[in-house]
Amino acid sequence: MNRRDFLRTAGGATGAVAAATSTASAQNESGGGSSGGGTTHTVEMTDGLVFDPASIEIAPGDTIEWPNVGSVGHSVTFYDDGIPEGATYFASGGFDSEEAARTGWNNGEGNVAGGESVSHTFETLGTYEYFCIPHEGAGMVAEVVVTENPGSGGGGGGGGEKELHDLGVPIQAHWVGSATILGIIATLVFTFYVLKYGESPNTGNTGGRD
Repeated sequence: MNRRDFLRTAGGATGAVAAATSTASAQNESGGGSSGGGTTHTVEMTDGLVFDPASIEIAPGDTIEWPNVGSVGHSVTFYDDGIPEGATYFASGGFDSEEAARTGWNNGEGNVAGGESVSHTFETLGTYEYFCIPHEGAGMVAEVVVTENPGSGGGGGGGGEKELHDLGVPIQAHWVGSATILGIIATLVFTFYVLKYGESPNTGNTGGRD
């Protein structure tokens, strides 16, 4: 499975949740909301050989910090062909290309040991694909999407669904659910009554009366 297939699979498995909660629950932030630049987000590197979260949306000027929360060594290495044109290349160990990072790893450089972390600030809009050199084959790849409107379900495509309250509708979800349930119950009761007792006496046929 290549990295793009993996990212599509990971995104599909978590898409519905990620759109609503990845910013709030799968990352730690400092400095408030994610809509403005300057926020720091956390993507953990784990002994499960994953970046958590595997996909994250941030604003230009935001920083990603990758702490190694386990004991197995990892790297954070951008793909040369997986970053936007004009974007600054990044790899743990301070390398300026994917090839240099791979060579450096073989020479014992670029390792982020357990308890250590690295970080990078993203300025250029677009999608950044990256991986862990020793665990790339195990599917330890991920992406960062830098967009003007993180969390809008876009990163460039389509607007995503809006909540009712965002459209100015003064209604809450639990009321909608309650009304729906009551409507179903009323329909069932009416259907049961009609099936058991037939038509109302007021609408029955008048027989031979003139």
